[in-house]
Amino acid sequence: DWFAPVERNFAEYSWLKTVAAIAPEASIDLYGHSAHHNGFVMSYLDGDDTYLLKSVLLAGGGQAEQAEAIGQLLGKIHAHTSTTSFSRDGFYNQDDFYAIRIEPYLVHTARSYPEHSAAFQRMADQLYEAEAVLIHGDVSPKNILFCGDRPYMLDAECATMGDACFDVAFCLNHFILKALHVPGCLQRYLSFCPAFWAAYSGHVCWEAPEVLERRLLTLLPMMMLARVDGKSPVDYLSAAEQARVRQIALHFLAAPARSLDLFIQTIERHASQ
Repeated sequence: DWFAPVERNFAEYSWLKTVAAIAPEASIDLYGHSAHHNGFVMSYLDGDDTYLLKSVLLAGGGQAEQAEAIGQLLGKIHAHTSTTSFSRDGFYNQDDFYAIRIEPYLVHTARSYPEHSAAFQRMADQLYEAEAVLIHGDVSPKNILFCGDRPYMLDAECATMGDACFDVAFCLNHFILKALHVPGCLQRYLSFCPAFWAAYSGHVCWEAPEVLERRLLTLLPMMMLARVDGKSPVDYLSAAEQARVRQIALHFLAAPARSLDLFIQTIERHASQ
């Protein structure tokens, strides 16, 4: 069972309104929200040059420029919402975030790995207590539409003030899983991670980028395990690929990487064995 509050769609509506003010070039038109019906109306993105990033990645067609564009957009949103001038009203949704993300991805997964449960719990507590920036909470290729070379993020029902490393880890984890899954794409898809980070980290102004990177490297292997042993496993990994993900993630939990570049190099080495 995985219970989530139906009112969470207001967080998505509010997040989309916020992004429209920060990055109008990547915003969705909104036509109103109904608190009674727990729903809202938005524009429909369509056209010959409109595509879902997940479909492109699973077909082997992804390019590093897409990761860079996402990193730029996400960094811009995080930086703007970290300032004292940003109104945080309506974005203290930590309890919803716990129910939709922290419990199913971290707390539940930790039960399968008791030797690492303390580390999982520390991370869960940190994520619940954080409120540095406005996070999307589900930066996944299935929630990113591209119109030409411009990304549009959807499905922000988990939006809350929180820790930026969650959004970054969530997105990079999907690049890593698809690199391990799509034939012939290992090196190209893994290269998305440093490309994303290079575009994103230039916006980090609320803390030192290297501090955020260390937290990211702690969370990433936990998220890798969450997508094979949590409540929301990805639907495309074979049993052998799941075993490889577990092997790599457990390696990093036992011996954390010192940088994202070393993290990616280690994955490539393990995947090539």
